[in-house]
Amino acid sequence: MKKQGVLKKVKRVNFAEFKKNLLSTIATDISLTKYEQVVNDTAIWEKSLAFFKQENASLKTRLSVVTDSNNGNEFIKLAEYFQNQFLLKDEFIKGLKVEIAGEQAEVLKDSSRTITNDMEKKHEQLRNRISYFETDFSRLKNEFNQLITRFI
Repeated sequence: MKKQGVLKKVKRVNFAEFKKNLLSTIATDISLTKYEQVVNDTAIWEKSLAFFKQENASLKTRLSVVTDSNNGNEFIKLAEYFQNQFLLKDEFIKGLKVEIAGEQAEVLKDSSRTITNDMEKKHEQLRNRISYFETDFSRLKNEFNQLITRFI
């Protein structure tokens, strides 16, 4: 005796409508205030910058190792360029950390947990600077990796 499968009729779902309903549910369940968003952003940025600092140190170490085995004029000039770029990235990271700490201090000192328009503008500027840094760091890392493959 064969078992016959039972097919259930599935209701057709409009994805756009489903997504809209899902997002509205999430928005009501997880609504962050501007204050919470700023605190969240700064915490994430601190972790991100710690990662970039560590990655930058790793790139400098790799450069040192490759420099030990390559001493041609062309390579030395490129190595100096990258060494300077890595040092500049360290300084940029330090500056961003100072800005983040300043923003955190400003936000946390206000017991009303209110984000003013001025604070919001500063936060957006900081977000743009961090975004620029991430993009520029990625570009530099890719250039460096291309250099390394040419000389190893």
